[in-house]
Amino acid sequence: MPSPSRSVFADVSWKRLLWYVAGALVLLAGAVLVARALRGVAAVQDFIETYPGHSDVPEGTPVGLPAWLGWQHFFNAFFLVMIVRTGLLVRSKQRPPAFWTRDNTRFPRTAGTPRRLGISVWLHLTVDALWVLNGVVYVVLLFATGQWLRIVPTDWSVVPNSISVVLQYLSLEWPVENSWVSYNDAQVLAYFAVVFIASPVAIVTGLRLSPVWPMQGRWSRLPSERVARAVHYPTMLFFLLFTFVHVVLVLTTGMLRNLNHMYAARDADDWIGFVVFAGSVVVLVAGWFLARPLVLVPLAERFGTVRRMPQPPSPTREPASHGRS
Repeated sequence: MPSPSRSVFADVSWKRLLWYVAGALVLLAGAVLVARALRGVAAVQDFIETYPGHSDVPEGTPVGLPAWLGWQHFFNAFFLVMIVRTGLLVRSKQRPPAFWTRDNTRFPRTAGTPRRLGISVWLHLTVDALWVLNGVVYVVLLFATGQWLRIVPTDWSVVPNSISVVLQYLSLEWPVENSWVSYNDAQVLAYFAVVFIASPVAIVTGLRLSPVWPMQGRWSRLPSERVARAVHYPTMLFFLLFTFVHVVLVLTTGMLRNLNHMYAARDADDWIGFVVFAGSVVVLVAGWFLARPLVLVPLAERFGTVRRMPQPPSPTREPASHGRS
């Protein structure tokens, strides 16, 4: 049985989460009402007509989405889910069921005295490293194939066009768009922020909070651990918010076509992309439940030494007494 303090902590966390969700729904409903009211104002209608939501794409912008982008999309989603899962394990501050120590005699060989890590921290750092590696591959391919032109703003009109797109979405009157040819300007700003702002911030602050950051020297205090922690967690929340909005819009603005673009590299309305997407969801769910420290101990032992900690005995139920006292 969990300790009373842990049970209270879990109850408080869930209650706080429910309050956050309820508050977000109230704010969203209010924003929809305001947006629909604004759509009836002549000046707002003129603004939307002037800025429908799409800036002119630069010359040479590729049309269509390559297959590698679909694979990158899946791996990025998978690693982000695992980062959130392992990050929550670390943030729970529960005693690790095992500890991992790097073995300098194995690959990759490193210098310095190995530091002992909780198995949850090791798992989080491992997933982080895979996510960063996947991101490096993505950025290289992005610039090598010219796909960067689709997500990097090149004109200041992207700002009013983005405001127009958000207003159209909130008023529940979708803008006309074709992501196979180009993204709307709100998507451009969002994707640019995720790839070139939020991701580097998450990497730098994550490194600052990790054991690989030097504990001595001029880099030991830049940035401070307090600042890094204050920035790192909200950045994760930004990724969660982006993912939620992204999934909702994909499923409500032409689901089959959008999923074909994202997962099958096809501009079609059939079910192929949906089938691939459904399979990826199964993998994400399986990964979430399998990302438990004790399940992954055999993997951790291939890269270092793992010491399991003794677990408290399972509570036993006393047999019921049928006799008289």
